[in-house]
Amino acid sequence: MALVIENVTKLVEKDCHINDISLQLEPGTFNVLLGRTLSGKTTLMRLMAGLDKPTKGRILMNGQDLTGVSVRERDVAMVYQQFINYPSMTVYKNIASPLRLAKVAKAEIDRKVRDVAEMLRIEKLLDRMPAELSGGQQQRTAIARALVKDAELLLLDEPLVNLDYKLREELRAEMHEIFKRRNSIVVYATTEPPEALALGGNTAVLYEGRLEQFGPTVDVYQHPQSTRIAQAFSDPAMNFVAGSVDATNLRLGDAMPSALEQHLNGLKPGKYQFGMRANHLQLQSRTATDIEFQANIDLAEISGSETFVHVTHNGAAWTVQQQGIHQYQIDEQIKVYVNQARLYVFDLDGHLVASPDNASRQLT
Repeated sequence: MALVIENVTKLVEKDCHINDISLQLEPGTFNVLLGRTLSGKTTLMRLMAGLDKPTKGRILMNGQDLTGVSVRERDVAMVYQQFINYPSMTVYKNIASPLRLAKVAKAEIDRKVRDVAEMLRIEKLLDRMPAELSGGQQQRTAIARALVKDAELLLLDEPLVNLDYKLREELRAEMHEIFKRRNSIVVYATTEPPEALALGGNTAVLYEGRLEQFGPTVDVYQHPQSTRIAQAFSDPAMNFVAGSVDATNLRLGDAMPSALEQHLNGLKPGKYQFGMRANHLQLQSRTATDIEFQANIDLAEISGSETFVHVTHNGAAWTVQQQGIHQYQIDEQIKVYVNQARLYVFDLDGHLVASPDNASRQLT
């Protein structure tokens, strides 16, 4: 049976934090809540957990209406972005605490604590106090405490955000295997599109308290149903250029007209918004059919093994993501290229009309 969120709205005084959301999550699924800060992710999780009550709507688990049921009476576990552990208890006692509250037998507590500690690679830390742990070890302890309950619903509210990059990557990779072994409904909140892609499963995109789109993560990424979703599910945000098509040609910005190809062939003549992901823009032409734009460099931002080149084209700000380290001069005039096969097409109201075909869909 599923967790069903049915037309849920949450008002705080006169502010609408969650606006008429309906969502169904199945057992054994991993579900990402993706959205910017204040999009409603934490509020929705608190409603799922029973920490808050919706202003309107219902929340059901296994067909039972839990809308007015407190968190203590629900089969739920939650992990926060802060390292929340009991400072006066050892790691062992921290992990065991929900089982002790449930009056589980001592031998069963010991078995479960040691099993989950081994799973999270903290079995050698069970006698330590939280103050003796690193940030990553503390968060592993908090996750272990949530997992040991075997709850029907497991909520993780940006649990890796306070860890350094290396630890985030390490724990994120391990989570795949950890959650595969369970039949819980897992809900994981993040502001980072790359994290949603790395975690897979399903993704719900939230914006200002509204559910914009929900489905398998790769499908939502490849077929964003609006410009708003395309920007939210891109890092950097998707670039846009105004354009038009007639019976045979495509015109984008100040670029030369080009013959319609591939997934653009079926477009009706008219004006559109065309979306281009940062990693699909190039500063060198790769094929004879690439579309060429004139642009000015505003900033070249080196980040690890990549360079993010911020440019302006006809007053529109774009970001070009390049592999490797590159240096450019501010106000330098350059050429930017995109292939038609990479273009997303939206109507003037921002709704998806066409997305790149199967041959060009890549998550790189």
